[in-house]
Amino acid sequence: MKFSESWLRQSVNPSISTEDLVAQITMAGLEVDAVDPAAPQISGVVVGEILAVEQHPDADKLRVCQVAGGGETAQVVCGAPNARTGIKVPFATVGAKLPGDFKIKKAKLRGVESFGMLCAQTELELGDDDDGLWELPADAAVGTDLIEYLDLNDNIIEVDLTPNRGDCLSIRGLAREVGVLNQAPVSEQACAPVAATIDDTVKVTLDAPEGCARYVGRVIRGLDLSQPTPQWMQEKLRRSGVRSLGPAVDITNYVLLELGQPMHAFDLAKVDGEIIVRMGEDEKLKLLDDSEVTVDTETLVIADQSKALAMAGIMGGDESAVADNTSDILFESAWFNPLAIAGKARNYGKHTDSSHRFERGVDGNLQVAAIERATALMLEICGGSAGPVSVTESAEHLPVPATITLRDSRLAQQLGVSIAAGDVDDMLLRLGLSQIERNEHGSSWIAPSWRFDLEIEQDLVEEVARIYGYNNLPTSTPSMALELEANPETIQGLPAFRSHLVARGYQEAVTYSFVDPDLQKLIDPEITPVALANPISADMAVMRTSLWPGLLSTAVHNLNRQQSRVRIFEAGQCFLPAENADADSVLGLTQNMVLAGLICGTRTPSGWTAGKDKVDFYDIKGDLEALLDSTGLAAEFQFEAKQHTALHPGQLQPRLRVAESRWAGLGNYTRKFRQIWVLAAAVYLFQVEVDKIAPSRLPKFDRSQQVPRSSP
Repeated sequence: MKFSESWLRQSVNPSISTEDLVAQITMAGLEVDAVDPAAPQISGVVVGEILAVEQHPDADKLRVCQVAGGGETAQVVCGAPNARTGIKVPFATVGAKLPGDFKIKKAKLRGVESFGMLCAQTELELGDDDDGLWELPADAAVGTDLIEYLDLNDNIIEVDLTPNRGDCLSIRGLAREVGVLNQAPVSEQACAPVAATIDDTVKVTLDAPEGCARYVGRVIRGLDLSQPTPQWMQEKLRRSGVRSLGPAVDITNYVLLELGQPMHAFDLAKVDGEIIVRMGEDEKLKLLDDSEVTVDTETLVIADQSKALAMAGIMGGDESAVADNTSDILFESAWFNPLAIAGKARNYGKHTDSSHRFERGVDGNLQVAAIERATALMLEICGGSAGPVSVTESAEHLPVPATITLRDSRLAQQLGVSIAAGDVDDMLLRLGLSQIERNEHGSSWIAPSWRFDLEIEQDLVEEVARIYGYNNLPTSTPSMALELEANPETIQGLPAFRSHLVARGYQEAVTYSFVDPDLQKLIDPEITPVALANPISADMAVMRTSLWPGLLSTAVHNLNRQQSRVRIFEAGQCFLPAENADADSVLGLTQNMVLAGLICGTRTPSGWTAGKDKVDFYDIKGDLEALLDSTGLAAEFQFEAKQHTALHPGQLQPRLRVAESRWAGLGNYTRKFRQIWVLAAAVYLFQVEVDKIAPSRLPKFDRSQQVPRSSP
């Protein structure tokens, strides 16, 4: 969000510099992305008045103007189509400097001398209007420096807010923060009720109260929308990055920036009967940006009795838009549930300032105040007569502020510092919380309606830390007594097994725990794997019950890239569902640490002296036997001939028996699966449970044996 520093200081003006203000806001969690001057470097430009205009004698498109403002009346040749007697415009005198280091000098145009330049907005880089001269208000004092007149000695600050701080997407919200941080008074904009002078209202029906729980409307008739938006409002909008588009739109944008409440204005003549807030009906809707969308049944819309008028909280429709000849309007100010708006703007590609705020949450008590403020501005600028404010709401669907208890002991323990109870109360009161009670243990609070993110005790702890200042919190190193865990030498760990396999030419692979259900079924058909509720993709939809699917996929990847020799292993968890889980499983799911290996291709690495023999069953059996021998208990492991679905039938397929381990085996991958991947090389695998082979025997010296002496 961009905002003008001078606009903020109209509400709260602490005695600190811009640099300190920016640093303070950033440290409070509202990161400042940029600070830019409100105007480019210009000098010598004053408010000028055209006193007389004559046609240039030698150019049809040029006029000779007599301009007051630079001391004596100056003659200026101008080609703008709107140059006429009586208007006040920016006048760059001789010697003035414009953006781009452009200096104004005395010139002669088609034989007529010109002493200065009359400027458009784009020439001063103070707006987008380049249709002609920038016409200033009639009450602008002639000769006043333009920088002073427009109060351009200002800064534009851009903040990057986290999604939970939607309350700071307005001048009012930012002023609250600055006021709390500096213990400075905050003067909020008064939104006094505007008395109704007509009785006109529009009936409103909430057909989707779970999405829109409050809808406030007001009819205003007899408007003159040809009136220009006041210069002060245009400047505030410009410095916030918003273009001026006429009084009706400018006022709604101004209220959005000032109070944080998005609003919309409908042309009352284009509204058919009552307003109905309902879900879409797969209907076409042309929006204000001239695009057409199909509003689905999951999208909230504002409609009348015959058509949809707007996508709720996102963008209005073109058919009911306010035009220059509009005289009667319906102001809308509503509260939409963030869940009803979230994601919808992205789905339609229509991210707007309104959707940005409604997605993060808007104060549920702000709608009436916003419509009163907008009404007062509209009547002041365009005249007209206002009807009564109509409020339609579903109380049961409106947000209820949370009640939170903050313990003093918890606050001190979390922050590492004891803050006086009075200071804590002052911080929270300034943030807008209402205190229910205070006792010797702590205090209870009701969160303000604009702070959706305050729900639990930890939220208040964070708020106190933020306001107290993170840089003021003490830095300390936590200390606690830690007992070293026993590291028995009779347990062989995974690092030792990894080192052993690497020494035998293996490389470690790390694969996903999510595997293809079809591949898992081929390898392990007797076990139904645990299915993921929200899988990344169809080929990663179940939890693995074996490491073989990942190793096989890795081997295929390498063989398909001309790797003639593959020796890989992996150590990781396998997951067995409830029906196959052990009695001591957690949540009906057993997680076993498994070690598996795979070899294929040539027996030795390629080289001048290396042979081309292919690996066979006895190579991987030898590797596994060497791994078991490293524990010193190789004699206690036995190999038994067993059948396994994934291993080739008719060949020796011994099953490693390790205390009746469920997952211990080795052998040749079945030819049927080799054909699936069109693999010419035979693939051999082994897999064991780590905790079954982890026990090891320590070497022990037998004193009964004589150490032989070396021969002389």
